[in-house]
Parts: sequence; structure tokens; C-alpha cells
Amino acid sequence: MKIRTRLRRALTRLTRDASFLALGAPLHLLVVSLLSVVFGLLWGVIAGADDSAPIVLGFVVVVTVFCVPALTVAQSWRFRRLLGIDIPRPGWRRPLRQFAYHSLAGTLFGALEAVVVALIPVGLAVSLTTVWVYAIPWEWRIKHSGYSTQAAYLSVVGLLVLAAVPPLAAALVRLESQVVPTLLGRSREEDLARRVEDLTESRAGAVDAADAERRRIERDLHDGAQQRLVSLALNLGIAKATLLDLPPEARGVIEAAHREAKEAIEELSSLVRGLHPAVLDELGLDAALSGLAARAPLPVRLRADLPRRPPPAVEAVAYFVVSEALTNVAKHAREATRADVTVTRLGGILRVVIADDGLGGADPGKGSGLTGLAQRVRSVDGTFRMSSPVGGPTMMSVDLPCQN
Repeated sequence: MKIRTRLRRALTRLTRDASFLALGAPLHLLVVSLLSVVFGLLWGVIAGADDSAPIVLGFVVVVTVFCVPALTVAQSWRFRRLLGIDIPRPGWRRPLRQFAYHSLAGTLFGALEAVVVALIPVGLAVSLTTVWVYAIPWEWRIKHSGYSTQAAYLSVVGLLVLAAVPPLAAALVRLESQVVPTLLGRSREEDLARRVEDLTESRAGAVDAADAERRRIERDLHDGAQQRLVSLALNLGIAKATLLDLPPEARGVIEAAHREAKEAIEELSSLVRGLHPAVLDELGLDAALSGLAARAPLPVRLRADLPRRPPPAVEAVAYFVVSEALTNVAKHAREATRADVTVTRLGGILRVVIADDGLGGADPGKGSGLTGLAQRVRSVDGTFRMSSPVGGPTMMSVDLPCQN
């Protein structure tokens, strides 16, 4: 059973390799034919033998140039269909490299493919020499002795030729599969550029997915947990106002629970606003930042110049940056008495600048929340800059690209 399986695999591999080479030979030799015609006509033009040669030469050259992309597509199909190797389509800047392959390397490969494919019928024919001799008239065989020995030798040679076909075909297929994708496919620079595009698209998708998930969490918190806390606080307030005949200890517990419920509602509201406030979707970045400035524990002067709304992901990042920056100013900026927030749109860039008059000394490299801000900005290909010399002032500048 194992021998049968091995034979079947070997026959399948030989059939695949032979088909691959048989399809490649005419494709490669077609270019050789076209080049032969071109050089022949060119010689005619140089020699001045034919007045119509320049016109015919120009026509053939144009046909050859247009045949190069078609031959590249055909070669790519051959590799993909028979070997399972996908050759990425090269950029439009590589026609000369494709032409060089089809005219030089393709010529060599075509000749080798034709030889290897021709060995199969030649080997079969020679290996059957002992059979062919029986078709020779008997009179000729009587006059020429020793023909059977020569026929046996030729049959052995034919069998050796057939035995050499599988390794030769496999070696040629392996050589082409290593060389051709490099010459006909995209260059390393094109692969890197395509990889960067794919990574950029996947990262944009991840950012959009994360933003959608934050919105879902905000909606669930606002419509679920927050409403339950509001109901709990309302019931506790009613109980505190109506149950006046309870013992002082019981009233104290109800009042404490009512106070804790209101504080939990306030904290949850702050958390929801930090995730993704509803006003950001409804009224835009300007209105959402105005709400942040109004709730800040220190005076904030806000200037926003937004002729049109940025993309939602950019708005979310800008809001998060301003929110975290104002929180850091309130918590860590020593002796800060005010903050300035400026948001402007300069062409395809949304610039956000936050400054305070504190004593400075903030260092993004110490693993503080500023590192998270910088990472959040870089998630949308933005740039993060910060200046905070000792003694102040502190200024944070963020540039976010806008595609709309």
C-alpha cells in the first residue's frame, strides 16, 4: 500500500511538473518569436532593404510592449493554477524589468522547458525500440545481424532518459518558482508599501472597532446601570422623606445609602463622559469640549475653529486628549490657576493645544498618563509634542490627520 501511494504521488507530481513546463514553453518562446521579428525588421531598417520596414517595426514593437503585461498575467496564472504560488501583480513602474525577464530569463527557461518536455516522447520512443524492430520486414532482420542487441541498448537508454525526466522537471520547476516570483512580482519596496497600507487599514479598523465598543459600553452604562442607580437614589430619597418615625440609627443608614448612591451616580456620569459622551455624537467636538471646560475645577479658556466636523475617530481622540489633559492639570499641575485649550483645523490636520500656567516639570517618559495619551494619538497616525520646563508653563500639542 505504501509503495502504491508513493507511486501515485510521484506520478501526480510528474504530471503537474510536466504540465507546468509544457504551458511555460510556448509562453516563453512566443517572446523569442516576437523579438526575432523585431530584430529582423530592425536589421532591414538599418540595411535600408525595405521602405515599409519602419512602419511594420513600429507596429511590432507596440504589440510587443502590450504583450508584456499579458504574458506576465499568463505566467502568474500558470504559477497560481499549477503550483499554488501567488505572484503579486507588480506596479506600473516595472515594465522594463518584466520585459527583461520575458526576453532574457524567459528565453532560457523556455529552451530548458522545451528540452525537458521533449525528453518524455523521445524517451518513450527510444525505450520501445525492441518493439519497433518487429515492424521491420523479416528479410532486413536476416541480413542485418545484431539488431536485437542494439535495440536493447537503445531501450535501456530510453528508460534512463525517462528516469531522468522527473528529477530534471522538479529541479527546473523549483528553479523557476524561486526566480520568477522575484522578477515578475512586486519589488521589496512595493511589498513594504503594500504592507504599510494593509497595516494602516487594519489599524484604522481596530480603532473604529474600539471606538464602537466604547460607544456601546457608554450606552449600556447610561441606559442600564446609571438608570438603576438613579432609581435606587430616588427610592432612598423618598424613604428618607416619608419614614420619619424610624429610629435614628435606621435613618442614618438610609441617609448614608442615599448619599453613596448620589456619589456613585456622579462618578458613573463622569466615567460615561470620559468614555464617549453623547453630546460628542449629537453636537460635535466644540460642544463636547465646552462641557469639559465648564466642569473643569479651574478656569479654562476654550477657542475652537472647526469649519467642518472631523471624522468620528479623530473627534473621539481629540476629546479624550483634552479630557485627560485637563484632569492632569487639576491633579498634578502645581500652582496652576488657568488653562487654555485651542482647537483648530488646518487643512487636513486637526491641531489641539492645551496649556497651563503651572510650575511645569511634567515628563512623558516616566510612565505617567501622558504615555497613554501619546499612544492614543499615534493610533490614528497623529503626532504628540509636549513642553514642560521646570518653572512652567506646560504646553501639549497634538496634530491629528483628518481625511474628510
